[in-house]
Amino acid sequence: MSKLIAEVTTAFLQAFADAWNRHDVDALMSFMSDDCVFEASAGPDICGTRYEGREAVRAGFAEVWATFPDAHWGNARHFVHGDRGVSEWTFTGTRADGTRVEVHGCDLFTFRDGKIVLKNSYRKNRPPLGRPKH
Repeated sequence: MSKLIAEVTTAFLQAFADAWNRHDVDALMSFMSDDCVFEASAGPDICGTRYEGREAVRAGFAEVWATFPDAHWGNARHFVHGDRGVSEWTFTGTRADGTRVEVHGCDLFTFRDGKIVLKNSYRKNRPPLGRPKH
């Protein structure tokens, strides 16, 4: 195992989660390898939507915030073992049509040389909660 991989800790994953909640794509990309892959929790393929390479992953991350401008991941719990990691969370967000989503989910990570090579996202399939009442 590379010395850099040993430096990936739960604090690393919390810093990554914090960047998601700030909607800071530049910070997120600083955690990702040059050949990174993001498998989104939804999409047409068996793996959801697969984004390969830095530019595609960056666009995929930005698309999450375009879909849910108030996206937030809370109640984070992180685990790291060798070159693999897991983050569990509760996602909340509101779509442009006003429907709200609140679901539990997780990310499975693969690390190499202190960077994220693969972020594979999963979340519960739950109907939207409806629109907020005014």
